[in-house]
Amino acid sequence: MMETLVVLLSTLLALRAAGALGVHRFAAWPTCAAYALGVMLIMTGTTHFLPEAFADSPVPTHADLIPMVPPFVPFPGAMVYLTGVLELLGAAGLFLARGRRAAGLGLAALFVVMLPANIYAAVSGIPFNGAPATPLWARIPEQVLYIGVALWAAGIPRSSRPGADSLRTATATNRTVS
Repeated sequence: MMETLVVLLSTLLALRAAGALGVHRFAAWPTCAAYALGVMLIMTGTTHFLPEAFADSPVPTHADLIPMVPPFVPFPGAMVYLTGVLELLGAAGLFLARGRRAAGLGLAALFVVMLPANIYAAVSGIPFNGAPATPLWARIPEQVLYIGVALWAAGIPRSSRPGADSLRTATATNRTVS
């Protein structure tokens, strides 16, 4: 699971560096976050479809993900495919400015829904891709980070500056009056 965090953060920093060097598309942190999360989700989403033939590779497969599904969830194999599809669709939405808000909100909801699987895997000691189970103290903050990045990419919150909304309203009012 640490690999996903490394991909997310390194992609975020690389894109923001490109923005600082003049690539206008990556001039804003939330846009970089959307693209970085999209890259990470392409990586994770594709693993949901890898057959057991890849079992000896360092990449997790569909079979590695099935044991993570809690027993109360029906059709674990189908759920792994479904979450893979949703991750890939979310990634595509993050790359499109018009779809970014919906994709970010949808992904935040998906990450919340997938949290019980992460808790179940940690508490049950389910190994992941041959490695020991990731401890709960690492899984939950990582999942919370992904939820936060998805919301950030979606534009929530819109501004962290105090009074920014009232400033925008006043500016819009002045333009209408003038």
